Amino acid sequence: MKTLIVLGVVGAIAQLIDGSLGMAYGVTSTTLLVAAGIAPAAASASVHFAEIGTTLASGISHHKLGNVDWRIVRILAVPGAIGAFAGATVLSSLPADAATPVVGAILLALGLYVLYRFLALGGRRPEFRGRVRTGFLVPLGLVGGTLDSLGGGGWGPVGTTSLLSSGRVEPRKVVGSIDTSEFVVAVGGSLGFLVGLGAAGINWGYAAALLIGGVLVAPLAAWLVKHLPARVLGTAAGGLIVVTNSRTLLLWADAPASVVTPILVALAAAWVAGIVWAVRAERRVRDRGDVVRGAGDRGDDDAVDGTTTTVAGPAADEETDPARA
Repeated sequence: MKTLIVLGVVGAIAQLIDGSLGMAYGVTSTTLLVAAGIAPAAASASVHFAEIGTTLASGISHHKLGNVDWRIVRILAVPGAIGAFAGATVLSSLPADAATPVVGAILLALGLYVLYRFLALGGRRPEFRGRVRTGFLVPLGLVGGTLDSLGGGGWGPVGTTSLLSSGRVEPRKVVGSIDTSEFVVAVGGSLGFLVGLGAAGINWGYAAALLIGGVLVAPLAAWLVKHLPARVLGTAAGGLIVVTNSRTLLLWADAPASVVTPILVALAAAWVAGIVWAVRAERRVRDRGDVVRGAGDRGDDDAVDGTTTTVAGPAADEETDPARA
């Protein structure tokens, strides 16, 4: 029972991150499950079965809000499900000792990518300017689906980031379309784990605990996305993934404690520093926005010396209004 409660908390934390960023439910959940000692294949299987429920609820919500581009969903979903099925069967065939470094390396790479996007880029997004080609979406679905099963997550980081970087889809429809198509991907991955592990090899209690925890905090995640900047939350999530999977890989390599401890301490310190920097960057953006709004309320003419002051608008500052994933 204690384990199920912990897994419920894991699902809640993952949903808070995913509901605010549009990614990282699978990456975060699998990272924490593997760190807790659960075999990579069992962890990824539990996450995918839980995602069948969470992504269905998310897709319905996005559809009601008009955030779904159904052309993208139709093209992405099938190759994504095929890739997820293939990745699940491959992961299921790997011994736990062999799967641990593979999954750890994939998750570490995804964590670094999340950090880069939200720390270095500030979560900025290009403006949309047209349709995404089928020739781009099909391989994207295959790669994203395969990584999603192998690493227990990756559909959001790969799909969302790739579509945003294409500059051809409205940001809100990127998140809505990726979340909606993930339902089909989760089904494909789950079927792959059923074939590879069998029903007896899947801990349904783990999947249920993750699902319940995620569903319960979904409303809070929706509130959080409106109040916590994406740069701060993305940096926090990426750092957690990097530190945890670095520990997993170091322990797998039987590194001595004299090596593991300093490395983890240094990574944790860098993580905290990154969060502090992100918070300060957001404060600078907010303060500049307040100055611009205040100047607009007063008008351009300076009341003290009669001179005219030109105030740069928000468009002049590329960090103004950092986008949320």
